[in-house]
Amino acid sequence: MKILATLPTKGRDLRLDLFRGVANWGIFLDHIPNNIVNWVTTRNYGFSDAADLFIFISGYTVAFVFARMMLERGFVIGATRLLKRVWQIYVAHVFLFVLYLAEIGYVAQRSGNSGFTDDFNIRGFLANPAQFLFEGLILRFKPVNMDVLPLYIVLMGVFPPILWLMLRRPNMTLTASALLYVMARRFGWNLSAYPTGLWYFNPFAWQFLFTFGAWFALGGSAQAMPFIRSRTALVLGISYLLFALVMTMAARFDELRELIPPEVYGAFNPNDKTNLAPYRLLHFVVFAFFVVRLLPRDWPGLEWAIFRPAIKCGQQSLEVFCSGIFLSFAAHVALVEVSGAIWMQIVVSIVGILMMTVLAYYRSWSKRVDKAPKAKPAVVAAG
Repeated sequence: MKILATLPTKGRDLRLDLFRGVANWGIFLDHIPNNIVNWVTTRNYGFSDAADLFIFISGYTVAFVFARMMLERGFVIGATRLLKRVWQIYVAHVFLFVLYLAEIGYVAQRSGNSGFTDDFNIRGFLANPAQFLFEGLILRFKPVNMDVLPLYIVLMGVFPPILWLMLRRPNMTLTASALLYVMARRFGWNLSAYPTGLWYFNPFAWQFLFTFGAWFALGGSAQAMPFIRSRTALVLGISYLLFALVMTMAARFDELRELIPPEVYGAFNPNDKTNLAPYRLLHFVVFAFFVVRLLPRDWPGLEWAIFRPAIKCGQQSLEVFCSGIFLSFAAHVALVEVSGAIWMQIVVSIVGILMMTVLAYYRSWSKRVDKAPKAKPAVVAAG
């Protein structure tokens, strides 16, 4: 079939790195309960949050990187390189999984606070480690806050044939993804979790946001540009963002909730994150359209020093994300066992982000060192 997708311009898009870095910071802050600093994250001001941003950018980036490889080097090479990346993410997940279990179990034992094991869903693991470890390795058992990477692994693992089709029929592929999304919500399709329940991020629903990101990268943004730049999109988009802000704030402030008819409030609260509610999906799409409209790829501000830490964290996303999960529990322990005062909430939040940023800069430096050409040994002339 003829290639119909449009490949993105070669070169790094710093907007992706910037927003992925911000998403990693937001996920870290949102995973710290009773933390005043997580009021700065997007989940408090609309239906979507950092997880939506992370999955969208992941789909965009996968298409951005591997579509060109498939076209230049063939489907087999592109698919195997993509699956190699899936394996790297899986290994990182397993490494984090083991460290996270050890961190929670050790802290619960030393502090005598068994609430940690219940709050983070590891009591069953402590009672039957072999079975729960196996279920964790096949992605069915997940401690609290470890749901994003398994979703990412599954979505990337099935993506090679989807990417092949999207390169040839991008709109048809997106339509098929949308149909799966609708059917999953209609018939309650999801994957089972262990020991009970379902996946917190339903992959049959969240695949649409991932695929939408890929479609956006492969010419979708250009197709949508006339609408994105229209006055209609501007007015409707601003109106919807304000509506989402009011609905979200109403869930946090009783005084505002009392002003809203119960049937209207109940249609949007609680926010259905598991199955990616349509109003949540629309909120993120509007956000993405505004970013494209207001922040061009060549915006000089992307080179400003103030954005460099976030960009660096986005460029080293996997390591930063994993460290953020580990550090969020450490920050929670500090708030529970040391002090829950506002000053401590601010301190643990800032220290955690600084540690994630230092790790990102270290990984960037380490990769440059690994790629640097080795110095040739000096040749000593015979006397």
